[in-house]
Amino acid sequence: MVRRVANTDVTPVEMIPGLFRRTLAEGARAMLCEFTAAEGVFIPLHSHPHEQVGYVIEGRVAFVCGDETFIAEPGYSYAIPGGAPHSARFLAPTKLVEIFSPPREEYR
Repeated sequence: MVRRVANTDVTPVEMIPGLFRRTLAEGARAMLCEFTAAEGVFIPLHSHPHEQVGYVIEGRVAFVCGDETFIAEPGYSYAIPGGAPHSARFLAPTKLVEIFSPPREEYR
């Protein structure tokens, strides 16, 4: 059975001030989320067992993952391995989508 979800049908959840998440779809092994962030939002260093794969739609975000710092802009994609410590700073108002595998229980 296919479950269709329009992002406008999902109420955004404010995770921290200025960072909103919409959980759009979930399967047995993966979850798709849309994030919007205000310029200046900082997500401190953290890790989780979920693989995190993303694509930037608009804006600009700087990720730190291990010894590597990279800036993702519209059209850029990235993959952060499960268990890898990482942080993010939004350098402009940003919209991106991310897939988590396995799904994150706290994002349901």
